[in-house]
Amino acid sequence: MEIKKILPLFILSFFALSSFTLAQTNMLEVETPSTNTTPTTNSAEEEEEEAAFQVSGFVDVYYQFNFNENPVPTSFTETQNSFTPGMANVVLAREGKVGFVADLAVGPRAEVANGYSGTTLSAIKQLFVTYSPTDQFTFTLGNFGTHVGYEVIDAPANINYSTSYMFSNGPFYHTGLKLDYALTDKFGLMLGVFNDTDTKVDEVSGKHFGAQISYSDDNVGIFLNYIGGKDDEFLSDSLELKTTGQQIDLTATFQINDALGLGVNATSKMSSYTEGDDTSWFGAALYANYALSENFTLGFRGEYIGDPDGEILGIADNSIIDLTLSGNISIGPLTLIPEFRVDISDQAAFLDADGMATESSPTFIMAAVYAF
Repeated sequence: MEIKKILPLFILSFFALSSFTLAQTNMLEVETPSTNTTPTTNSAEEEEEEAAFQVSGFVDVYYQFNFNENPVPTSFTETQNSFTPGMANVVLAREGKVGFVADLAVGPRAEVANGYSGTTLSAIKQLFVTYSPTDQFTFTLGNFGTHVGYEVIDAPANINYSTSYMFSNGPFYHTGLKLDYALTDKFGLMLGVFNDTDTKVDEVSGKHFGAQISYSDDNVGIFLNYIGGKDDEFLSDSLELKTTGQQIDLTATFQINDALGLGVNATSKMSSYTEGDDTSWFGAALYANYALSENFTLGFRGEYIGDPDGEILGIADNSIIDLTLSGNISIGPLTLIPEFRVDISDQAAFLDADGMATESSPTFIMAAVYAF
């Protein structure tokens, strides 16, 4: 089916489903949790200690139907015409001068994100300790999410349920030591030294280095990110190809008013080889979210990928456009996400239902995310 014929049907179905669900949501009364924070003790120190410990998490599930019967190759939505569990996540954290985070998860999404399938390490999404000798300095040691990119592993934190090509081909996490320094109340600096990207135990000699310069106020956040280091790729049992990868990344958020928020992500990844040609790819995306009511937010992602060396889909001199429209329907702690996505490749990089190469790949997803 040609994309220009099915896209109007997608959009019409999207708004019909959203309007029906929103009407049902408005008929429900959601009880507001008590906000009584009266302390049970007169000791300010004990009150602070009690408030510092936090428990949070989420669970997510989804159904996906790709009209080519071949899902697009981005992270966490790998099944076709199937109801699929995503992740069950629990985070234990304590803030303060010294603190920790134990971020544990299970499920297919967790195994893809965390790696180390079949071992207990696959359940560790983040595991680190922090030390803040002053209000300006924070040291973090352990395994933590990457500073690179706009999207994150956790489904509740993204406006779209499916993920971008930039996220899927960028780092997920790092293991090492980093220092965050508040230059002023708005400017920040991060420096870090890490193991191999997306590993919990160093496997290649040498370290990766990361950095971030940030600016944030009540309405704007701008982050310039860097990650670089050495990787080894084995072409055969006897031939080792050593590579050095570097990625420069810019993310920004803008809260235009109470209803409208915008986001921007631009990234460039370069790899240098001791044997063979250097390669690169780059991408840019615009994100928008608009709150139509207290219970319904519309989210959009428009992403462009330039892939001259075939690093993303294996086809040289290719480019990809990802257009994603997502509804976020809130029913208390539960969010329903109907989503329509169309991926368009400059060359025939996708497969249709008959196994023939095609330039487009439309997808429908219905996801449910419960956060606590």
